[in-house]
Amino acid sequence: MPHFYTRVMKLSHAGLIIFLVLLLDQASKIYIKTHFMIDQSIHVFDWFHIHFIENPGAAWGVGIPGKYGKLILSIFRIVAIIGIGYWLWQSVKKKAPKVLIISIALIFAGALGNIIDSVFYGVIFDHSVNNVATFMSKEPYGSLFHGKVVDMLYFPLIDTQLPDWIPFYGGQRFTFFDPIFNIADTAISVAVGLLIIFNKKAFKK
Repeated sequence: MPHFYTRVMKLSHAGLIIFLVLLLDQASKIYIKTHFMIDQSIHVFDWFHIHFIENPGAAWGVGIPGKYGKLILSIFRIVAIIGIGYWLWQSVKKKAPKVLIISIALIFAGALGNIIDSVFYGVIFDHSVNNVATFMSKEPYGSLFHGKVVDMLYFPLIDTQLPDWIPFYGGQRFTFFDPIFNIADTAISVAVGLLIIFNKKAFKK
């Protein structure tokens, strides 16, 4: 039986992956926006919290400074998603390895999920500072192309105090894996991980 990375995938299969990722991503973001205020947190486990933040930048909160930084970033995302979509279409057409098509579909879905926030959230939600946002608000917090990306997944895998004997940092609090992210970011990260692990299979030519 052929391995999972060699079976032929159709565009409809990739479309299903994209649809499911977008559904989970947007459903989780809309729920968080309409039930949480900024910096509100729920302690699920010691190593997993739901912690609502917003960022104006790209994945993992990286942004472009300046007056037009947000607009430039949003336009860049749209151009990038067109390129990723073409890459996906070409890969399916050429019957590329399944792992490559799955990875591209995940990257496409993750990028599109954050584009939706950046382009539309500024005109469909009001502020979340000291306030639970309203969906389709009459007083939105921003404008088209100037929305903020919703993040909520926080995994503080290590949260401890360093021993006093450690030079310079002794006695200070130490946490490992501080980024707060969303399902769209997760999809992109999983795709990158697949491409690294199955690099030779994905790009065998």
